[in-house]
Amino acid sequence: MRIDISLLPALAAAFMLVFARIGAMVMLLPGLGESTIPVRIKLAIALMLTLVILPLHRAAYQIDMQSLTSLLILMLREIAIGIVLGATARVTLSALQVAGSVIAQQLGLGFATSVDPTNQGQQGVLIGNFLTILGVTLLFATDSHHLVIAALNDSYTIFSPGEIMPSGDVASLATRAFTAAFKIGLQLSAPFLVFGLVFNIGLGVLARLMPQMQVYFVGVPLSILAGFLIFAFVVTAMMGTFLDYFIGVMHGMMPLK
Repeated sequence: MRIDISLLPALAAAFMLVFARIGAMVMLLPGLGESTIPVRIKLAIALMLTLVILPLHRAAYQIDMQSLTSLLILMLREIAIGIVLGATARVTLSALQVAGSVIAQQLGLGFATSVDPTNQGQQGVLIGNFLTILGVTLLFATDSHHLVIAALNDSYTIFSPGEIMPSGDVASLATRAFTAAFKIGLQLSAPFLVFGLVFNIGLGVLARLMPQMQVYFVGVPLSILAGFLIFAFVVTAMMGTFLDYFIGVMHGMMPLK
């Protein structure tokens, strides 16, 4: 019995191209692309997703094994597509950091910072870090991360292998992702903006009525206490709004069927 192995080089090249797109995306995904996640786990996830997606889109790759240059160019395009998809999913988490920063400023906790485990070890405000970790937890608890895998699968319809990536569409996607994240962040923190405005106006009136009173030392503890009470009441609605926003972004990356 003779076994034909002539297809193995082309199959291996297709595997590496699919892995380039998926690996670049996994490197930036929320919850999976963090610096605290072991590299072996990231590699295992990327390899498993590659084994699943490769049979679905193997025919989309037209590989010329005689030209190394074209193969390298194709791989660079795949890496760029993976970075675009992963960065779009990553930007959605910045909405929670924006909301946390605004809330912290309104409550007087803007200087209370710690290491953000979802932002490559950078410093972030405590409330923003809490919201970010809570958001990542909810993404996995509600299986919303499956939408990321679906968007990766549908990316072969939007960005076909071998075709030039439309820079205008990519720029539009990046612009819409950043503007939407900032807008959602402000919307999530809207109750605290109203609270901060009303509370500070009240402190100003109180300072005018009682000049001898140390308004700052009275106002800061009250601001923190009232802010956390409001936070306890609205956190459920905040995270529900964030989940709807994340799901909308992922559906926006999928072609209409």
